[in-house]
Amino acid sequence: MGNVTSNVAAKLAFFPPDPPTYEVCREENGKLVMPGVTADKNMDVNLIDTKGGNKIVATFWRHPFARFTLLYSHANAADIGQMHELFYELRAHLRVNIMSYDYSGYGASSGKPTELNTYYDIEAVYNCLQKEYGVKQEDLILYGQSVGSGPTLHLAARLPKLRGVVLHSAILSGIRVLYPVKMTFWFDIFKNIDKIRRVTCPVLVVHGTNDETVDWSHGKRLWELSKEKYEPLWVKGGGHCNLESYPEYIQHLNQFINAMEMNSIRRSKQLTPNRSITEPKHDKCLRFKKRVAALKKGCCIVPKNRSS
Repeated sequence: MGNVTSNVAAKLAFFPPDPPTYEVCREENGKLVMPGVTADKNMDVNLIDTKGGNKIVATFWRHPFARFTLLYSHANAADIGQMHELFYELRAHLRVNIMSYDYSGYGASSGKPTELNTYYDIEAVYNCLQKEYGVKQEDLILYGQSVGSGPTLHLAARLPKLRGVVLHSAILSGIRVLYPVKMTFWFDIFKNIDKIRRVTCPVLVVHGTNDETVDWSHGKRLWELSKEKYEPLWVKGGGHCNLESYPEYIQHLNQFINAMEMNSIRRSKQLTPNRSITEPKHDKCLRFKKRVAALKKGCCIVPKNRSS
């Protein structure tokens, strides 16, 4: 029974667009591009090897004055070719870089979509952000929409210095989308209800009150279980796939990013000593001690630029 239920949950979890909505091509100079995305969009295309043996596509949308980098894990029935307009808007309004990627078996990524592969996928993308773009945990915000909340919380639970997490129409677990069970079974998938407890950074939860795919109770419970809660956004009348169309969506996201920026500034001030105050006093104290020691020995310290 467990394996059957798990297989059903897995089949319901992944609906990659067929055919994919985009292509990746390599130019003569070796650079990867997406036809239709012009150079002025300031977007890099990456082909990344995963621990699962797949090659996945990831796009880095660069902002010249970015405050943070947003690592975006999308929902189960889209690929990144459908999301360009959203990424333009988020980058512009939030002033962040955006790293988006397709799971194994989605878009132009090779392999098959599975729970384990999504974990390998996001780990590989995070490694790319570190090595290729120099992004640190402190400057990274993870964003997971629907099924994307699974890999998001998988990674967030492993990064103690992460700046923040956004959970958009997130799930408690795969089985809980199908049945209102009270306990977690070993054969369940995307056990977010357990992983959220290990996330130490601020968590913003966004969920529609009329979500007919993933009940509002999922978002509410994830927020309740968060260690460091940020004010949630319950979009009145919002469904599962239309929250971006509500004006409060981008407004609340911007407030969250602003709050994370203030946290970053405060932390930076706490870690940086006030050298202008402490160092001169320290130096003066050392000079005084040297002079006293010299006098005790009966010798004379001659200041520089003076004759003896």
